[in-house]
Amino acid sequence: MAYTTFEGTHKTDDGVELYTKTWKVSEDAAKARMLFVHGFSDHCNNYAVLFEHLANQGWGRSVHHKHERGLTGPTTRVLADMTSMLKTLLPTPVPLFLMGHSMGGAEILHYASTGPSDILSQIRGFIASAPLISLHSDTRPFKATVYAGRLAGRVLPKFQLVQKLDSKWLSRDVEQNKLWEQDELCHDTGTLEGLAGMLDRGLQLESFKVLPKESAGEGGKTRLLALHGTSDHVNAYEATKAYVERCSELSDKELRSYDGWYHNSKSFIFFLLAVELC
Repeated sequence: MAYTTFEGTHKTDDGVELYTKTWKVSEDAAKARMLFVHGFSDHCNNYAVLFEHLANQGWGRSVHHKHERGLTGPTTRVLADMTSMLKTLLPTPVPLFLMGHSMGGAEILHYASTGPSDILSQIRGFIASAPLISLHSDTRPFKATVYAGRLAGRVLPKFQLVQKLDSKWLSRDVEQNKLWEQDELCHDTGTLEGLAGMLDRGLQLESFKVLPKESAGEGGKTRLLALHGTSDHVNAYEATKAYVERCSELSDKELRSYDGWYHNSKSFIFFLLAVELC
């Protein structure tokens, strides 16, 4: 099926312009829409295999967004940005899905649990890939480091900090890991405020303080799909497993576990997901 790809910007209610990239088919051929939120030190072209396959199968508008490079704000700002983006897709004549990977996956879970009711009621389903609920022990910073960062963040919330991730934990493909290291858009940079918000969102999910309600989604039903590799050394698989199990109120939920897969096995996971969705 023919589709077009184009880049654009979206201005939020606080005046910030967000970069967007869209894979779009004609409105009469569209089967569904998806808003996708990527992870920390990540960008949309890492997900082309998913969007291209969905577009070929008639998913009308797969939109991806990120905040200004390295300047993401606190949770309230992140969720408000998501609402602002979703409003550009609503109302919609076809089902709308909200999906995210890693940091974006955690944001999806937060939004499904705390987003505005009038927006949630128009979302068909929520998909969280390797969500950042708890960092794996191999990549988790020392408590003293986190504490010092929080103190500094109170004084200099917009101060930018590089949080380098060892690429060996991303995948078993050495060449792909090298490409990630060389990618200038994978910059490992965030503000103290943004990094603290990212960790806080994970803590709230890990402690089950933020859980979705059964009646929040489209048609009075919240549908949740979580995807996670069991050998993820960036975000802990067990935390995702425990979270999905704790969502006891949801009648339509599923965790898909990929045995032995690492954090950035996402290209294969997304291809399998795209085939099934279509």
